[in-house]
Amino acid sequence: MSIKLHNPASIAPPFSCYSQGASASGDARWLYVSGQVGITPEGVVPDDPEKQTELAWDNLLAVLADAGMTAKDLVKVDGFITSPDLVPFFRKERERRFAGHAAATTMVIVAGLAEPHLLVEIQAVAAR
Repeated sequence: MSIKLHNPASIAPPFSCYSQGASASGDARWLYVSGQVGITPEGVVPDDPEKQTELAWDNLLAVLADAGMTAKDLVKVDGFITSPDLVPFFRKERERRFAGHAAATTMVIVAGLAEPHLLVEIQAVAAR
């Protein structure tokens, strides 16, 4: 099974490290990852938005690892951030975590998340 990335020449290229689409073969095992937020294993949510972003990625990758997967198995990633100021850091961290893989991605700036102190949430779909 492999993930095929789709970036047609007939549309604008991605703004950063992601693909316009991604597909996986029908025999894949699919994993749907709930929204992961910037919280430590002890339940602490740091005030620093960049630290929350790093932790949200750490938590997403931990769920993948628990399923025997890596970032290379990501098909779709949705990022939710509460401030436009987080866009550059979110993109930088996404590129670092993708490590050359460029899953289909959406990033949305939202008014808020389920808890007021949360600033970043990331959900994903992976296939292997």
